[in-house]
Amino acid sequence: MDIKDFRFDGTKKFKVKKFDTKQKGSFDDRVEAEDRRDDHIMDLQGLQDRLYAEGKEGVLIIFQAMDAAGKDGSVRYVMSGINPAGVSVHNFKVPSSKELSHDFLWRAMKVAPQRGMITIFNRSYYEDVLVVKVHKLHKKVPLPERVVTDDIFEERYEQIKNYEKHLHQNGFRVIKIFLNVSKEEQKERFLQRIDDPARNWKFSDGDIVERGYWKKYMKAYEDAINATATPECPWYVVPADRKWFARAVIAEIVVSTLESMNPQFPEVSEERKVELLKFREMLINEM
Repeated sequence: MDIKDFRFDGTKKFKVKKFDTKQKGSFDDRVEAEDRRDDHIMDLQGLQDRLYAEGKEGVLIIFQAMDAAGKDGSVRYVMSGINPAGVSVHNFKVPSSKELSHDFLWRAMKVAPQRGMITIFNRSYYEDVLVVKVHKLHKKVPLPERVVTDDIFEERYEQIKNYEKHLHQNGFRVIKIFLNVSKEEQKERFLQRIDDPARNWKFSDGDIVERGYWKKYMKAYEDAINATATPECPWYVVPADRKWFARAVIAEIVVSTLESMNPQFPEVSEERKVELLKFREMLINEM
């Protein structure tokens, strides 16, 4: 599987209507994809150990998607291959009054990753150029008139690009994943949540309301991805109608990024090796 097919770094445009959400790549079947995924889980464990030990770079993984696209499951999947001590997960829901009193990047910036750590954002500051744009929520926030202009979202795209460039230049990798589910598949998943008593809790009245804005959301995603995709901080648009394929792609993206970073365990000096031999001898000779 070549993840370049799903990578958008500003050299090509993402077009919602031309993207096949049902594709399954070169896998012959689901079992093959899941085997590949499980192999990557093992790879991820070793790579994260080295990342944590080296402590030079950090990783930020952003998941964005429509409801029922599989964000929560994808986060749990990535978490399954990571030592909990080296990862943090943050969910971004409706901003609080305190968060609204700051700039839109503030709530994300204060939980940005540390060196040696992997941070996962379930939704992110991109909500401020997605749901805010679709529902014109910026007009309900006490912003000065000079800010609330027709260019506010173009300016926010630029602010996001600058922030992600800042992260990259300071030693942090940003992996942005859009789980692209079709409207038809979302409908099927909503029906499953309604029909299955064990899943009723997952269905929200707001899901139906937001579904009514599907076209506007697709346009907002298309605009945001094209405006903020860069070679240093690319977007990956993952076909999400088949969950097993989506997770195989996510695994490939995360592992290939960490492999390109090539973290290493710190080397011990010759002097330290001599000291360690002395400590070893002391331990062996303990009474």
